Amino acid sequence: MTVRLSELFGKEIYTIDGERKGKVFDLVINLEKGRIETITTEPLKANSKAEARKIITEKSIPYSKVISSKDILLISTRQEVPK
Repeated sequence: MTVRLSELFGKEIYTIDGERKGKVFDLVINLEKGRIETITTEPLKANSKAEARKIITEKSIPYSKVISSKDILLISTRQEVPK
């Protein structure tokens, strides 16, 4: 799936079950791999590493869960199996 980063900001995020998860606020990009890793539903302006870690773990969605991106982001609710 190819999408412009600018098109993602502010989009609503829903699960395939219809549960609203928030809006795209920030994106964490892995520059070495050239891909989006994480979508956050809150700003990543943290005052400490602990606060940033909390945002990443509690207010974020792995981009690998995105199924579709048109008018909204549709994400999977399935648990990923560790490799």
